[in-house]
Amino acid sequence: MQQVEALNQALFLAINAHPDANPLTIDAAIVIAVALIYLIPLLLVGLWLWGDERKRNAALRAFLVVSIGIGLNQILALVWPHPRPFMIGLGQTWLAHAADSSFPSDHATVFAGVGVTLLFAGEVGLACATWAVGLCVAWARIYLGVHFPLDMLGALGVAAVAYAITLPLWHALGEPATRFVQRLYRQVMAWPIDRGWVHR
Repeated sequence: MQQVEALNQALFLAINAHPDANPLTIDAAIVIAVALIYLIPLLLVGLWLWGDERKRNAALRAFLVVSIGIGLNQILALVWPHPRPFMIGLGQTWLAHAADSSFPSDHATVFAGVGVTLLFAGEVGLACATWAVGLCVAWARIYLGVHFPLDMLGALGVAAVAYAITLPLWHALGEPATRFVQRLYRQVMAWPIDRGWVHR
């Protein structure tokens, strides 16, 4: 385990921004690290509002995978709390963050979970785009000093486990759940649906 941690820290220091880093690169990394996560709810809402039933099913399932993944992250943080780099005085910190457990990364879990769900739903292009953006976010959060590389790898594992957990749940409840939410949606959104702004 000590060798893994040593490699983890060495990789972190290789990616982490140095004191003489370009301010524009720092600013861009902050935007990537903080703002791009909001593309995920926009993506899922877009899949629901303008997608067919298959896309809506994928959006709901992705939401479930992410919810389970974040829950697993909280359990892991309690069982194996891992300090962030700045908590042990390692590297440079360019982004304010709470001094909580770093492993696994919630941001990376969200992107990985949505990506894997979209992939198996047949949305290969969207899955690859989601992973590409997630990779940028992972880089930025290491670059800015709030995560280790191992936090990102751990998130991939958590997302895979979360997806596996949803398999039996979704097989039994996925279609009824989608139909139920769809009925509520059609009642609440009747006005914009009637005007053709969003799909029925």
